[in-house]
Amino acid sequence: MTARNIHNGTVAVLGNGPVGQTTALLLARWGIRVIVLDGRPERDPIGSKAICQQRDVLEVWAAVGVGEQVAAEGVTWDTASTFYRNEKLFTQSFVDNGRSAFPPFVNISQARTEELLDERIAAEPLIEVRWGHHVDGIDQDEAGVRVLCTTADGPAVVPVDYAVATMGARADAFRRHLGLDFAGRTFDDKFLICDIKTDIPDWAHERRFYFDPEWNPGRQVLIHPCPDSTFRIDWQVPGDYDLDAEAASGALDRRIRQIIGNDLDYEIVWKSVYRFHARLVDRMRVGRVLVAGDCAHLVSPFGARGLNSGVGDAENAAWKLAFVLRGWADESLLDTYDTERRAAALENIEVTSATMDFLVPQTDELRARRVRILGAAAGDPDARAQVDSGRLAEPFWYVDSPLTTPDPTRPFTGRPAKGVAPQPVPGVLLPDMPVRAGRAVRLRALAREGFLLLHGSAVDPESVRTLALGATRAPVRIHGIDDLDPSAALAESLSAAPHEVWVIRPDAHIAAVVDGTDPEALVAAVQAAAGRTATPLAAVG
Repeated sequence: MTARNIHNGTVAVLGNGPVGQTTALLLARWGIRVIVLDGRPERDPIGSKAICQQRDVLEVWAAVGVGEQVAAEGVTWDTASTFYRNEKLFTQSFVDNGRSAFPPFVNISQARTEELLDERIAAEPLIEVRWGHHVDGIDQDEAGVRVLCTTADGPAVVPVDYAVATMGARADAFRRHLGLDFAGRTFDDKFLICDIKTDIPDWAHERRFYFDPEWNPGRQVLIHPCPDSTFRIDWQVPGDYDLDAEAASGALDRRIRQIIGNDLDYEIVWKSVYRFHARLVDRMRVGRVLVAGDCAHLVSPFGARGLNSGVGDAENAAWKLAFVLRGWADESLLDTYDTERRAAALENIEVTSATMDFLVPQTDELRARRVRILGAAAGDPDARAQVDSGRLAEPFWYVDSPLTTPDPTRPFTGRPAKGVAPQPVPGVLLPDMPVRAGRAVRLRALAREGFLLLHGSAVDPESVRTLALGATRAPVRIHGIDDLDPSAALAESLSAAPHEVWVIRPDAHIAAVVDGTDPEALVAAVQAAAGRTATPLAAVG
């Protein structure tokens, strides 16, 4: 962003994991002061945890200065292969409607991601991190929030304007304190996860998923490449699986050798056993507290929708809190955080639960169906399409949001095939590509500086500017589509008409496509995108 105006408002971020770190950095980017509170005495970097970062998340992290480094240090992969026993069923590739600077997916340990985010936080004067502050609860009223903490020196109260709870999956007491229900289900089978350091060059840039391999009969195995010749291997194991007993008996070594062979040396960098859940709070806004990440929703990891969705929560919360604190929108805008991000969580739970039901069928009928589908998939495209090894993370598209103005000429026709981005329509992320706006910049980076209005060649930009000034106090940038990209690649990617104005939200989602000759439609679309806005202030050229 350009030089910031610092606002006196302060937000507490409760929890210093990657979702909390991202929230803090994004708020500071909007000029908002942040206090990060965490009960731990310091960072505890153990295990790879959430390793798989999706392209659109890397772009969010690029906005706070770490996306490029995460991509550079991580292992990139652009294909995902699925096997049944020893036979490859299919390989999925990923299609980008734009020209993103980032690969579809990057694998890097959560511990390293947290280190990179910590470095950015340490360089940000608007963020203060307070370790050793266990959050016991909050008091709130119309004036603000008081976060009640326990520290080594005794009780402490931290007064702020708003709070974002990113305390992770185990924040049961805090959820109860807020009066939240965390309903859902727990899956019976466990999953053994090991980070194995070894040298398997042929697997270095491909996600591999095995149904019923001979070395884990009746269950599944997932293999992900990671930096430093490390592979993350997930085995589905029975509910009574005992990791310590298997390691002591030598069976864990035999389990690993069945995959990598007997000739390779290896080192176990980290190992753990998880039981997966599908849960969601009944609301993600409680007054002045927004709930995000695993504190709000849990999904199985098949599809990499946990941390990736949490970053989506962070960006959604940050720009809306900033708009409210700066007086660019009234507090009702925060209601749309719950509307949009609970819808995203519900979709993630639906997608990942369907995957788990295919991986771990609960009835004889479902088990027989799975065997039938897998057996036919190698030669039958229809059967192959029914194989569910995890629909990999995608951004959620706000086509039904109150901030989105539908365009009857550009209807959303539903989610496309796996790995394919949808056509640009209201509610969907703007395709990314390099453009020139007085400087070389990525299109989504330009969008993240406020509201972005893109207009066709038949639209008068001064008229658009005047209307925008009357519609919102938020920063607005107005650019001709052909001026940004004389090659016409942007116009072609959008299928943009000369008379159109595209209204882009501060999180790079398309809010509306309207007729630039219809002033009322344009004003209504901008106002809808910002919620109920305050008195207009200024636009930025």
